[in-house]
Amino acid sequence: MSTDQEAPESQVKSETIDEQPQGHTELVEHEPTIEELQQALAQAEQKALENWDKAVRAQAEMENIKRRTQKDLEDAHKYALTNFAKELLPVLDSLVLGLQAAAGETEEVKKFREGSELTIKQFESVFTKFKIEQIDPIGQPFNAELHQAMAMQAVEGATPNTVINVFQKGYMLNGRLLRPAMVLVAKAVEKKPTDLPTIDEQA
Repeated sequence: MSTDQEAPESQVKSETIDEQPQGHTELVEHEPTIEELQQALAQAEQKALENWDKAVRAQAEMENIKRRTQKDLEDAHKYALTNFAKELLPVLDSLVLGLQAAAGETEEVKKFREGSELTIKQFESVFTKFKIEQIDPIGQPFNAELHQAMAMQAVEGATPNTVINVFQKGYMLNGRLLRPAMVLVAKAVEKKPTDLPTIDEQA
């Protein structure tokens, strides 16, 4: 004897049939062609080349930064005395001018000259130690990068554009100009026009 909770066998079969999919679709994997593989390989190679180029550029930039930083450090070390040396130059100039102006043969003047000469030598020794070079271009060709022309003068026998007098010596620190030398430069002597020969009217 069947109860109301039991479903008829025909109904169960009907529901089972309804739950089954209407159609069966089989998934077929697409196999890439040779052309597609070649294209993918070319794209991968291009991408790798771009990444390599970026890496090389980044490495080069790092090397440039490293070199610039190293040069800045070297320059800071080499030229740390620039301002200090510039302040010392007028002191040395005063000593030289004082020595040149010391005339006479009294004991006081002699002692002053000896003391000034000794002090100047000490200055020169210190300058040599710290690679401060003197520019004294007397007789040399004028160089606008190292010399400052205060005037030009025609001098018989002097080669034009050469330094014939130095008003103030220049200085360099480790190859960098601290102060140009103030100089007098020779110019060509102007030739006077010669008298024209007399024309012989009878000729």
